[in-house]
Amino acid sequence: MKRFFDEGRMRELRSLEELYGYNEFTFAVIYGRRRVGKTSLINEFIERNNRKAIRFTATENTDIVNLEKFSQSIFETYPELSSFKSFPTWEGAFDHIAKQAKNEKLILAIDEYPYLAKANPAISSELQRHIDLFLQRTDMMLILCGSSMSFMENQVLGYQSPLYGRRTAQYRIEPLDYYDSAEFFGNASIDDKLLGYAVTGGIPLYLKVISREPSVEKGIGKAFFTKEGFLYEEPHNLLKQELREPALYNAIITTIANGATKLSEISAKVKEEDSKVAKYIRNLMNLKILEKELPMFAKNERSGIYRIRDNMYRFWHRFVPDTVTMIENGNEHIYEKRVKQFVPDFMGPVFETACKQYLLRLNAKDRLPFTFNSIGGWWGGNPITKKETEIDIVASSKDGKLILGECKWKNKETGSDVYKDLKEKAAMFAENDIYYYIFSKSGFTSGLKEEAERNNRLTLVTPKDLLNVHKLGKKEV
Repeated sequence: MKRFFDEGRMRELRSLEELYGYNEFTFAVIYGRRRVGKTSLINEFIERNNRKAIRFTATENTDIVNLEKFSQSIFETYPELSSFKSFPTWEGAFDHIAKQAKNEKLILAIDEYPYLAKANPAISSELQRHIDLFLQRTDMMLILCGSSMSFMENQVLGYQSPLYGRRTAQYRIEPLDYYDSAEFFGNASIDDKLLGYAVTGGIPLYLKVISREPSVEKGIGKAFFTKEGFLYEEPHNLLKQELREPALYNAIITTIANGATKLSEISAKVKEEDSKVAKYIRNLMNLKILEKELPMFAKNERSGIYRIRDNMYRFWHRFVPDTVTMIENGNEHIYEKRVKQFVPDFMGPVFETACKQYLLRLNAKDRLPFTFNSIGGWWGGNPITKKETEIDIVASSKDGKLILGECKWKNKETGSDVYKDLKEKAAMFAENDIYYYIFSKSGFTSGLKEEAERNNRLTLVTPKDLLNVHKLGKKEV
């Protein structure tokens, strides 16, 4: 895991190190979806320099049980108090922590804070009182961490929270991108590294599970398509923890995974009213499982489409439900026999996402012809050809510069016809200053390569380039 923290979470780790270095009270809020690596980040931060810390993970339990476990966490750090069974109140526990923090540098890290607050709705007010009266005079570091995105944003960071205005920094921990995900797969082929990212959605725990096996495909087969596989029941288990009526939520996700993108299409397939389905979709969007994507430059949301943001869910709902009987019967080689042939189609949208992430990385390092402000895709009616048109990638700057990109995940070289087609689409944006990026799984024809050598506004990118992004310089224009 060392490489993971040297690369994938280094920015967050450095920021926590900086906060810890302040000679004053600091309060960090860390949140993100389950399995994304929040607890690993906190543990790595504490253990790297053997920092003194009280670490506590709340559970879905009564307030009394959580207080007893919290007390035990304190006693582990301060064993001289171990003769006590438990602090009688949260106030007493926080009083002791405040007393210790007067004399030494101390970290208090409370994980799964929403469970604690659910069992004791007054806990945030009690914590706020101790911050204002006592902890502000220390240089203690408080960390509150949670997997319930809506709770952390509304009940910890939100204006209505007693803790509002006390935090020093907040960290919304996102899944890893394609580049950091690839680090989990060592010497695997580039295509397999992208496949590993595609089926895990960049979630560190899932990446670790898949990477344990001799190959990425064997890891996928074991994790998704065996009864004992770690990811076989994972989406169901996560939804049960977060939502009521998981059956309808699963039906909505499966419908989108199989191609429905509009509310009316989704409602028709799950046989529920639009208003009910819209509510359920909003809940899935709050959990970062779904998203509504709008074409670049769209002025209203009616042109938007729903898509599965979390690629583990997208892979699972696309392939697992149709193979459940085989899995339950213990059939072998399900991935190879029933899934693998359809993976190239699944990979297309994931490849587009990776290409956007590639451009975002270059943009952050000022290694593009210009710095863009927004990036997405474009689809709709072409005013010139009067046909429906789609452009995989559109990145724009405030002064009218554009990058237009096409992404081809096919087992053949991409040729000049793709560039010609992209330039024809670009005629819609004739008043803009335009650069072209073409991404191809299988490389490019000699004719297109020759065109790129002559044309400083055309850049060709292979999967190898995606994984060498840190080495690439700016193309001179």
